[in-house]
Amino acid sequence: MGHPDQFPSKASSGHSGGMKLLLPADAPFELAAPPGVEVVTYQPWQPIPEQHLDAEAAVVWGSRSPNLAQLAAAPQLRWVQTLAAGPDGVLAAGFAERVLITSGRGFHDRPVTEHALALILAGLRLIPQCLDAQREHRWAGEFGGFRPLKSPDRLTSLIEAEVLIWGFGSIGQRLAPLLAQLGAHVRGVATTAGERGGFEVVDQAGLAEALGSTDVLVMVLPHSEGTWHALNADRLALLRRTSWVVNVGRGSTIDEVALVEALHAGRLGGAALDVTETEPLPADSPLWDAPNLILTPHLAGGRPLGAGRLIARNLAAFLAGEPLQNQVRG
Repeated sequence: MGHPDQFPSKASSGHSGGMKLLLPADAPFELAAPPGVEVVTYQPWQPIPEQHLDAEAAVVWGSRSPNLAQLAAAPQLRWVQTLAAGPDGVLAAGFAERVLITSGRGFHDRPVTEHALALILAGLRLIPQCLDAQREHRWAGEFGGFRPLKSPDRLTSLIEAEVLIWGFGSIGQRLAPLLAQLGAHVRGVATTAGERGGFEVVDQAGLAEALGSTDVLVMVLPHSEGTWHALNADRLALLRRTSWVVNVGRGSTIDEVALVEALHAGRLGGAALDVTETEPLPADSPLWDAPNLILTPHLAGGRPLGAGRLIARNLAAFLAGEPLQNQVRG
């Protein structure tokens, strides 16, 4: 578990009386609570015992937490810290207006970046096809030999590839320089055009033109009413037939029916999805059998780096009546 995260000494100065904070038992960190704060661990996949629903604060995993409805009815709850980068699951859970909500923004930047890069390279470097051949005990010599850097039939390298990162926040800005170091030309898409971290960023007005010259589209969009099926049939049609789509954001941001149709029709080079609109993905989903599609079961994150330190600071601020970091509501 590592060393407990320590709270600043001022943490107890703004607090009088006892307080209870609920912490998932599988959280990959420990908290050394200041005087007057009782940290109670709970099993995130089981109902929270009734005697602990008098807690004033709770740490949750986010949209994967089946306890959210239970916590939303907790009468004394005043603060929820989600370990998820996107707070959509918590915001939709029905918490009273009195409840402050803070997100896990920044916790997953490095792990998600690592997974996005792995998915891109796996698709371009034919790793799934090589694994299929390995299971058959077959030396897939057709994948070797001389290959031009640019092929009209498929995308095989990031060198000189045009990469567009849709959702150019902290994850996108961490991924961009890694792709650039591998030889790709990288741009971002955000609500405001300009430059971020040394990379060109287009807005919605420039999106259609950018999609038309994209070899790899990396989706890092959050779930919201405005991002639902953001990558729809019309926008998929703008991509090159050799282009790859990689999604490490939220599954709701892609029209999966349109994606499967494009893959079967050969209008898209391939896709790699760590997230799907319904999770777990149903066994009868057409995504399982779509050609040139890599699926991973929402495992890009799951390692909230620095979460203990931020929760320690936020708890100190909460006790002192000060603003909280990553606050998205309240």
